Amino acid sequence: MSPQGARRARLEALFRQALAAVDASAAVRRAVSQRDGELSIAGVPLAPGARLVVLAAGKAAAEMAAALEQVAGARIAAGLAVTKDGHGVPLERIALREAAHPVPDARSERAAREAIDLVQSARRDDVLVVLLSGGASSLLSGPAPGLTLGDVALTTEALLAGGVAIEELNAVRKHLSAVAGGRLARRTGCGRIEVLAISDVPGDRLDVIGSGPFAPDPTTYADARDVLERGDLGGRLPAGVRAHIDAGARGEAEETPKPGDSVFARVRTTVLANNRTALEAARAAAASAGCRAVVLDGALRGEAREAGRRLAALAAAVGGERPACLIAGGETTVRVHGAGRGGRSQEVALAAALELEGGTAAAMLAAGTDGTDGPTDAAGAYADGETVARGRARGVDARAALADNDAYRFFAAEGGLFRTGPTRTNVMDLALLEIAPRAAATASTA
Repeated sequence: MSPQGARRARLEALFRQALAAVDASAAVRRAVSQRDGELSIAGVPLAPGARLVVLAAGKAAAEMAAALEQVAGARIAAGLAVTKDGHGVPLERIALREAAHPVPDARSERAAREAIDLVQSARRDDVLVVLLSGGASSLLSGPAPGLTLGDVALTTEALLAGGVAIEELNAVRKHLSAVAGGRLARRTGCGRIEVLAISDVPGDRLDVIGSGPFAPDPTTYADARDVLERGDLGGRLPAGVRAHIDAGARGEAEETPKPGDSVFARVRTTVLANNRTALEAARAAAASAGCRAVVLDGALRGEAREAGRRLAALAAAVGGERPACLIAGGETTVRVHGAGRGGRSQEVALAAALELEGGTAAAMLAAGTDGTDGPTDAAGAYADGETVARGRARGVDARAALADNDAYRFFAAEGGLFRTGPTRTNVMDLALLEIAPRAAATASTA
């Protein structure tokens, strides 16, 4: 194996070790236990004989539901799991649905109606178990009264193309929805609601994970209107959406339930895994392999190309007597200016490749922990000091590809695409950088 191939293999192995730490099935089995006939969720026992009604939504939904079935078995009286296309697994007691992500489709709307029916069917003495993960906002997409699914889909597309941060995106989506922003909590008479969440958002904000269908919403219609105005999206929005948001800001539409609302007194949320879980696993694995491992808090944020340049520049400044590994996690945004195809992790890697061009010290693997980066079949991409030259030799120009938001086509030709298939978990993105010892890097350029 070439030195470049060995370096890539090490980074891919490190990514997979981080991924193992946020395995959705294992996370549920740690949180839900049954001993001597007593079932406990996050350390609190259920009343003897209490039935479980299960709603799972998100990219990890099917995997989480399968794990709950293994532990709870016949205690599950009814259930629904809604996940992204290709992310399903066989279930025995819980109905499985697949739908579109990140832009909802008709199946998303049907799934939202099923979810409403399910939570409304729960009895007072049932326990409603909600298995929540990233992607639920799109997968459970029930438009608010007066809006259509097309209104929600077009608005989502405009926000994504505008590079809006996830918190702002969900502030808008919560105010276009009949289920998000705590509205599902209002629809059930169940006396105990246990939310087990895998977080894909910065700060693990409960109102942002899956747009918080069982969480109080601190945002308002006025906040949603501000997001649309800052993004200069007015001309790209359906007229009905603009009218709906404006009416809500004037107090003419019911707000989402807010912090302090008594409806949330029966809701308990436990975050089972997050980006920090993956970062710490990567750090421990790199350190055990002899690397000087450093976690960079907050480094993977903002515009994707700027984050890639920033991380590559930092890697160039790092040196020492032994190899180093920089580990960053988070979620960037992409403001789409071109007509190409790619995802935020591929754009991070492509921008880094331009910064690393000609060097031998550093290499990067940037990828999404869900196994999907943007509208592509890749999780992300690998880049090093030879990436730009390899692309040029194969007829693709790195700088032109970045300008056209066309990282996927570049890496498909160059060979840097990283594919994992669906991972059935989701804790945002990782960027892993390996930096050679200073003496080794100097020798390779001599």
